[in-house]
Amino acid sequence: MPVSFRILKQKGLVYVRYEGVARLEETMQAFADYARHPDCAPGQRQFVDLTALEGIEMDFPKLMETQAQKAGTFVNGAAETLIVYLAPTPLSQSLAQTIVRSWEPFPAVVPVVLGEEREALSVLGLRENSIEKLLAAA
Repeated sequence: MPVSFRILKQKGLVYVRYEGVARLEETMQAFADYARHPDCAPGQRQFVDLTALEGIEMDFPKLMETQAQKAGTFVNGAAETLIVYLAPTPLSQSLAQTIVRSWEPFPAVVPVVLGEEREALSVLGLRENSIEKLLAAA
C-alpha cells in the first residue's frame, strides 16, 4: 500500500509515509487501521511524510468526508492534534495545502506544512535530525 503508518508510542507520535500515487481509498483504509490500533490515542502528534509522493488521485468531496471521520478520532477528548506535513516538492506542497484547507472546520487539528526534514522534526519537538534516526530509535 502506498500509504503506511507507524505508531511511535513512547514519543506520542504517528509517522505516516506516502509513496507513489496517493489514493483516497488507501488513505481511508490506512486511517481505519490506525483508528483501530491499540496504541491509537487522542492528541498523538502526526508526522506525514510526502517526500516519496509521485502523484495524486483526489476526490475533494470525499476528502472532506474523510477529514470529518479523522477529526472524530483526533478530537476524541480535549487534546489538540498537531499534524506536520513534510512536503519538499511542488506536488507534495499542493497536496499538503489542499489537506490543510480541509482541516479548517476543525480547530482542534493544527496542521503545519514544512519543506525541510530537520525543521519538521524540530517542530514536532523531536531530538533526532533525520527520519532514519527517528525510526531507528523507536
